[in-house]
Parts: sequence; C-alpha cells; structure tokens
Amino acid sequence: MLLRHTPAEIQERSALTINPAKTCQPIGAMYAALGIHRCFPHSHGSQGCCAYHRSMLTRHYKEPIMAGTSSFTEGASVFGGMANLTQAVDAIFHLYEPDVIAVHTTCLSETIGDDIPQIVSSARDAGKIPEGRHVIHANTPSYVGSHVTGFAAMTKAMVDYFAEPGREKGSGVNIIPGYVEPADMAEIQRLARALGVEAVVFPDTSGVLDAPQTGRHEFYPRGGVTLEALRSTGARRATLALGSTASSPAARALEAKCGVPALQLDLPIGLLATDQFVDALRRTAGVAVPEAVSVERGQLLDLITDMEQYLHGRSVAVAGDPDQVVALTGFLVSLGMRPAHVVTGTPGKEVERRVRELAAGAPGPVNVKAGGDLFLFHQWIKQEPVDLIIGNTYCKYIARDEDIPLVRHGFPVLDRIGHVAFPTVGYRGAMRLLEKILDALLDRQDRDAPEESFELVM
Repeated sequence: MLLRHTPAEIQERSALTINPAKTCQPIGAMYAALGIHRCFPHSHGSQGCCAYHRSMLTRHYKEPIMAGTSSFTEGASVFGGMANLTQAVDAIFHLYEPDVIAVHTTCLSETIGDDIPQIVSSARDAGKIPEGRHVIHANTPSYVGSHVTGFAAMTKAMVDYFAEPGREKGSGVNIIPGYVEPADMAEIQRLARALGVEAVVFPDTSGVLDAPQTGRHEFYPRGGVTLEALRSTGARRATLALGSTASSPAARALEAKCGVPALQLDLPIGLLATDQFVDALRRTAGVAVPEAVSVERGQLLDLITDMEQYLHGRSVAVAGDPDQVVALTGFLVSLGMRPAHVVTGTPGKEVERRVRELAAGAPGPVNVKAGGDLFLFHQWIKQEPVDLIIGNTYCKYIARDEDIPLVRHGFPVLDRIGHVAFPTVGYRGAMRLLEKILDALLDRQDRDAPEESFELVM
C-alpha cells in the first residue's frame, strides 16, 4: 500500500533520486573506524549528522555506537570548525583515553573547507595529542559516494597513517574484507587460520560489534585490528582486497606506499567466489588446502546439488552495496537462478560490467544499474515480476507491495537479527545463505499450494 503509486512506466531521471539504495559516506567511515582496537570515531560536523550515523549503526548492529562530534553551531558553520575539533580532540583523549581518534568529515565541514591535517598538526603542536596517541582522518562528504566509499576512504586512511615499509616481505598476507558483517570478518579469519595463513584483517569489527554480553560494559571491546598489526601490513607478502569498491583504494595505496602486491577478488559469497579466495590464500602463502576446508566445500556442493530442483530457473531481484550485488549475482547464477534486476546506489560502471559478465550464463537478460535507486528497482519488478527479492530492510515495502518473498541481506537490516552473528561468506556462509533462499521460496510454495498439492515432504 505504501508504494501503490509507483508507476511501471520508466522515465529518464538524472537529477532526482527516489528511495535511495545507499546511505552516506560518514556511516561507512564510522563503521571502518570501529574496526581498529581502542579507536574512537569522531564526526567533524553538526550534532544531527553524528546522531543519524550512530543511530543507523546502532539499529543495524543492535549495539551502542560510541562516537564524538565537533558539534557545529552557527559560528563554526561560518568561521570553520578548527576550534571545535581542537577542543574535541583534547576532551576525547582526556575523558575516553583512546589510542586513535578517527575523524571523518561531513557535508558541512567539507563545504566550509576545513583542512583536517592542518588542524590536527596544530593540535599536536599545542600539546592536545598525548605522546603515542594518534589522530587519523578521511574526507567523507555525503553529497558524493555512499557508505561503501566512506568505508573505503577510512580503510585507506589506516594505510596512509600506519603502514610501514618492511625491509623483507614476511610470509603473512593482508586481507581487506570489504563492507561485510562482523561475523563475515571472523569467518574470513577462520578460513585463513584453517589454511595456516598468518593474516592481518583490517578493518576488523569482529569482537567489537558482536561482543559478548558479560554483564560489564567495556568501552573498548577486545576486538579490532591493533596498531602493531596495521604497521606490519607494509611488510606482508601480498594484500587480498575483497570487493573492489570497498577494498581496492586501501590495497592500491599499500602497494604504492610499501610495495605490497594487491590482488583484487570478489567478496567470497558462494561456492566459486570462495574457491577463488581459498586458492588465492593457498597460492600467495604457499600452503595446501586442508581436508577440513575441502569437507566444508563438499558439504556446500552437496547441498546445492540436493536443492537444485527448487532453484533452477527462478528469477531474483537484487539490491544492495556494489560489492555485495556482484558477488550475489555470481552465486545466484551458479545455483541456476536468474538475476533479473540488479541495483546498487553506489555509482560505478565497473559494477554494471561485472554483473553483466557474471550473468552472461544465466537463462535470460539482466537489468543492472549502478547509481540507481529503489524506485527504479520497483519499476523493473512491476514490469517483470520475480520469484524472490534479495536486499536490505527497505526492500520490505516493495516485497509487500508486489507480494514477493524477501531475503534480507546487506546494510542496513533494521528489523531482523542474526545478520551480525552468522556469516554469509565462505562455504559455511554460503550454506546459510542458501538456507535462507530456500526457506523463502518453499514457504511461499507452501502458502500458495492448493490442498491436493500441500506436501509434507517437498
């Protein structure tokens, strides 16, 4: 009912976004900053911006998100925010004692033109930054990019500020996991350990935004990549960048700064993408794939084989982050399904090319749009209905309006739990994602089945 006025006829739009398929850059920058151990994110802008960013992350992760703000008022908006940021840095180090303050900008401070490195340098000269503590920054105006590019900018800042060239390359690797859940980052680390690969994963929000309830509040949970580990990234054998939009900028910066070769991969969602990730670990570190990992792969393959009859030929509409929709497209095609409509709010023609490339083997054409919105996504579905929608919580309105099953995936998921705790990457993650897809399709089949076709065993 909410979207009953959405017309099926599509008109060209270049200056209007309706129901965005993204959020703003500072949210991603704040999320990445939480992946550094003992790091305090700071929003250089108004209170309202910071409140929105914190509330969005809190609703998705079901955890309190700590962050500071420069708290711009009329004066700072006119004369600049140097005094506010300097005072904030001084107060944060005295009150909360972080090792790192990660500053990200907002539309307002970017429009004013505040020079963050210069302000931080002045604060250090004035003795506002204690010895051994750090202030890093990323420029993240909301009027360009998305939360994914904000994540990428703050991850690149970790390289710019902390990576140190090593005289000799060690045996370990760096893994930049992309904009994924804490459970996904933990699963990526588990797979690396299973292969015997020493890996630095950055950023790493596992153990931070999925920390256990112990009855005692810890301002800085045990998780997050340490500064020592970040410094060592320049002396690693290679960097595996998972997801080109979120991870490539940091990987390329590390290659340029420290000569660490960057290897670009898709997010390891599904059988083939996980195979590529495991093979990259094997080749880069010179190790063998253990039997336990092969068993996991075989279990996923068996599950796909058993359930193929319910998946083959089904059409799916996918909306979400660019790296997510690329990986999901590859997974759906490998299941014999057809990604009919694919939309991401983050601009980038490379995403469209990759989706078309991956969907080439699907039984039918694919509509794909990078820099699109959920309004267009809905119009495509009206023109060609699908069997399933995969996307974030905002897709629930389209799903209800068109009476199509929805699998929630990506960011944000505000009305369900489990996405933080259970991975969808790796072989085990693919099994969970496959379970969710099958549950949605078979629940729908049960609901619509006439009495004579309502079966106990499907």
